[in-house]
Amino acid sequence: MGLNLLEKTELWVNEITLDNTNLTDLANAVARVLGLSDGEVLVVDVRPRHITLDVLATNIPQENIMGKEQAILDAVAALPGVTLYPDTYIHSNGILGQICAGVEDQEAMLERVAKMTEELRKNVSRRAIVFPTGFELQQGLIEDTNTPYLKEMLEKAGYKVTVGEIMADDLSDVVEKLSDALNRGFGLIVTSGGVGAEDKDHTVEGICAIDREAATPYVVKFTKGTGRHVKDGVRVGVGSEGLSLMVSLPGPHDEVELTAPVLLQGLEEGWDKTLLADRLAAVLAEKWRQKGMFHHHHSM
Repeated sequence: MGLNLLEKTELWVNEITLDNTNLTDLANAVARVLGLSDGEVLVVDVRPRHITLDVLATNIPQENIMGKEQAILDAVAALPGVTLYPDTYIHSNGILGQICAGVEDQEAMLERVAKMTEELRKNVSRRAIVFPTGFELQQGLIEDTNTPYLKEMLEKAGYKVTVGEIMADDLSDVVEKLSDALNRGFGLIVTSGGVGAEDKDHTVEGICAIDREAATPYVVKFTKGTGRHVKDGVRVGVGSEGLSLMVSLPGPHDEVELTAPVLLQGLEEGWDKTLLADRLAAVLAEKWRQKGMFHHHHSM
């Protein structure tokens, strides 16, 4: 679990739209509900459907936070240019540290943290986001068959699935989109494509940039620099951060279909990232072996 959850100070207001809203006024309205001074809450990110606030104060009495969602939403709704919706809600990866600040009875506090953590884990674990990747999709050259397939499979398994924006063939874009998904509290983040050995393939590297201990076993190895290969093989990647799991699957649709059931089984049985990555790589390696694909790949 780690303690990073206890140091999180962001709040997201999801399903909110702004029109010419003064962000300082918005941040100060939230600060006042939490019993803080103006300037102790900042708006740090605004997206089409959600905004992220950062609470700078380090010690907030818990009674100032407990059950304050409605009060915050009411205060925000009263501001010019703010529109809230029936499904507007506030999400936070914690503020647990502050919620529990100043509690005398340590046992009760730890119990509460454990309860909240468990609830958070449950909420986060069922939220998935699937990212399409690649130039071909961005340009509309090919139809994206992987994302709808993965979305339907995960929804059948009880996940709430969001389709992410297409990831460019660019490491910084991959890292930015993965980080944003982590911040938004997605427990499962899946990419398909971008695992190959060409210089445009970055999804595995993106996961490694966030989780240095990510599991990235090879599906197939070949001599570096032959043909278009700037890397020495094709890998899959599984990384984790906090409560979230990041998985990069291959691009070809038949390979997505091969790996999808393995992914589901791993999620259901709670495999760690090494086991999951090894099993994903194994079904793909088997396919390559059967096809005798190695030669074909060497000569490209």
